[in-house]
Amino acid sequence: MVGSVLSPTIRSRVDALWDRFWSGGIANPLTAIEQISYLLFMRRLDATDLEQAKRAQFVGQKRASLFDGTFTGLDNREIPKSELRWSHFRHLPGEQMLAHVRDRVFPFIKSLGGDGNPFAEAMQDAVFILPKASLLVEAVGIIDEIYAEIAREQSEGQTFQDTQGDLYEHLLSEIASAGKNGQFRTPRHIIQMICALVDPKLGDRICDPACGTGGFLLGAYQHILTQLTSPEHREVDENGLERGLLGDLLTNHEHQRLLREETLYGFDFDTTMVRIGAMNLLLHGIEHPNLKYADTLSKRFDEKDEYQVVLTNPPFKGSIDKGDIHEELSLKTTKTELLFVNRVMNLLRIGGRAGVIVPDGVLFGSSNAHKALRKMLLEECELQAVVSMPSGVFKPYAGVSTAVIVFVKGGRTERVWFYDMDADGYSLDDKRDKIEANDISDIVAKWREWNHGQGDAPVQFADRRAKAFYVPVEEIVANGYDLSINRYKETEYEEVEYDPPKVILQRLRELEDDIRKDLDELEKMLDEERQ
Repeated sequence: MVGSVLSPTIRSRVDALWDRFWSGGIANPLTAIEQISYLLFMRRLDATDLEQAKRAQFVGQKRASLFDGTFTGLDNREIPKSELRWSHFRHLPGEQMLAHVRDRVFPFIKSLGGDGNPFAEAMQDAVFILPKASLLVEAVGIIDEIYAEIAREQSEGQTFQDTQGDLYEHLLSEIASAGKNGQFRTPRHIIQMICALVDPKLGDRICDPACGTGGFLLGAYQHILTQLTSPEHREVDENGLERGLLGDLLTNHEHQRLLREETLYGFDFDTTMVRIGAMNLLLHGIEHPNLKYADTLSKRFDEKDEYQVVLTNPPFKGSIDKGDIHEELSLKTTKTELLFVNRVMNLLRIGGRAGVIVPDGVLFGSSNAHKALRKMLLEECELQAVVSMPSGVFKPYAGVSTAVIVFVKGGRTERVWFYDMDADGYSLDDKRDKIEANDISDIVAKWREWNHGQGDAPVQFADRRAKAFYVPVEEIVANGYDLSINRYKETEYEEVEYDPPKVILQRLRELEDDIRKDLDELEKMLDEERQ
């Protein structure tokens, strides 16, 4: 994970939480994370409900609380929903707390949204399996400590825009490092950069066909909210990008409903990830998270031409059973990194925009399928940009070199804009410590400069020794559709002037004389000691 997103204090408490579950009898890492996620969700649901009530009051709106009214639990007792708040049950004695959470609170969060709601569907098979009251009491205490530390750090000027996601990321890193599962979040600052490049708008239908914990969908939602936040309520973040999550310009109720109910759609073939992603989105104000269990490469998935925007970081280095690949995916391959790009093309409407993370091999692989995909990107789409990222961006999970490709479905490519990214604001080793070097703001600024004047191919992007430059499509085709940046980037060599050989030889003789003189003095000192 990115080292400085969670402070060492918070990370140590998250690790302690993990250890309690492990020693408490929940040894399967993914099961432990799912149970921890339920508790984090309960805690944040209480806090978020109060935060949203304050925000609604600030902009003069009325908002019903999730905890209004009554609820009937598994014990058939009707109780006020206010008793389902974390702030209520955290004070109960151990055995009473366990029964209350298991029989009332957990069924309540499973029912959120009502019948037919995608969140309720995602949670349909969820089970609460904490075996001991002592484990629940310890977990509740540690989670309270985590959020108390977050509040303390926020009061000192630090911001946590996606704390829930950061906690998931740290927990998921434990799975990745143990080799238990390939799930991990795309770093938030990389998601923000891609959203800035693709620029989703209010009214777009946005999809991630391999959504995991929902990071791209959340990033798109926050990108749109920034556009709908007054300038005085925005701030420039550590990556040099404008951020504002108030959304005070979103006053039309139909537009509010559209953004929260009919904008964000995600699919994943891991039911646990679907549940975690749905909880993540709901906690960030997306009251109708359209996340579903589906293998988007298989014959059972039939969506096509549905979305204006697709943002995704699909699985790398995987393969799928040849007999299960959807016949609409025209590439003759079982490699998932190629098939997912094909799937993204099919999901987009004509004129739809995509930002996809791909391993570098997609850009220069020599197989027929690799070449066929790149030909599709250039001739059936308008491939707009290739941003080459350094290999450490996904450490400690993976060290593979990656790139972001940005394209529009339909039309033909005339020229492709390349950017050679050296740094993302973090060290490129496993620690991923915060550093000064960061190309993200420059990437976004130069992209906007290029994109706004693309028809004229701005002359400042003609220099291939620079970080950002463009290449005409004819040259790419002549190179066998190769999209690797090193094929086109020119390296500037500085000419070094050396002294004439005779001058260098004279210096060497002088150095030898000095060495001989020192050796003579050393020998003289040794002789004197013997005497």
